[in-house]
Amino acid sequence: MKTWLKALPKAELHLHIEGTLEPELMFELAARNGVTLPYASIDEVRAAYEFSNLQSFLDLYYQGMAVLHTEQDFFELAMAYFDRAHADGVVHVELSFDPQPHLLRGLEPSVPFEGLERAMREAEQRYDISSALIMSFVRDRSAEEAMTVLEQTRAWHHRLAAIGLDSAELGNPPEKFAAVFERARELGIPRLAHAGEEGPATYISGAMDALGVCRIDHGVRCLEDPALVERLKSEQMPLTVCPLSNVYLKVVERLENHPLPGLLEQGLKVTLNSDDPAYFGGGMLNNFIACHDAFGWDQATFRQLARNALEEAFMNDERRSRLLSAVANC
Repeated sequence: MKTWLKALPKAELHLHIEGTLEPELMFELAARNGVTLPYASIDEVRAAYEFSNLQSFLDLYYQGMAVLHTEQDFFELAMAYFDRAHADGVVHVELSFDPQPHLLRGLEPSVPFEGLERAMREAEQRYDISSALIMSFVRDRSAEEAMTVLEQTRAWHHRLAAIGLDSAELGNPPEKFAAVFERARELGIPRLAHAGEEGPATYISGAMDALGVCRIDHGVRCLEDPALVERLKSEQMPLTVCPLSNVYLKVVERLENHPLPGLLEQGLKVTLNSDDPAYFGGGMLNNFIACHDAFGWDQATFRQLARNALEEAFMNDERRSRLLSAVANC
């Protein structure tokens, strides 16, 4: 089954590119850019990957991304991820990045955009991996700052597949960013949002109503609200679920306790993703294998999960049709 899961064409829709930064590359970039890390070794970094909640992870996550200074740094970061994704059988990736922490460190907007896009082109040529770029706003910072960044990056809007909303969920409801997302709608940019990971089910409905999203990242707490479950099912709103991330961040204690089987039983449109694979136990293949081990799903279930992701991915219809056929014939 593991060999088949590796061969299954997979699309990753929920991936934070800064969260793919492995300790080895972190140390290499820190040395290159004169950044002093509060860790003496790679092993010490890995030992810090014991998170009590989302915030404890975010503290390390933002610390790590401070080693990214140049377009070349972002290129190498993304290419290292693409190399691993190709080995996992990933055929399409939607890379989310957080511009605010980088801009606050004095980087120009062009730095992450150009570095990531160069890697996306290289991955397509080298591996036939298609990709899309998502610019996410940090929800524990102000909506005014997010609006400023949205306008500041106007020159790159035509290169974006969507905007998103991520980071610390509790105390930062989606309604806080209603004006930002309305502006994105006016600009013709699709919208996504993290909701229902640590935050309550009301954050999911809030993201749908106040932000007009076409996809919910995480969404695992929806089962707390039967009416919301019916709405998600009726609208076939995609949920980009990240199983191992949910375990590492203590959303669930063990994968066997994850609501994933219940989400599928309710007929919800679920996809599997790795979120921040450098910090949460590995990439797409690890997540697929972990779900097989925990839930005993058969090939038909994994085919459906793979189809769900391809159907909702930002890609052209010709490629979508070709990849869906590859899933059916796997």
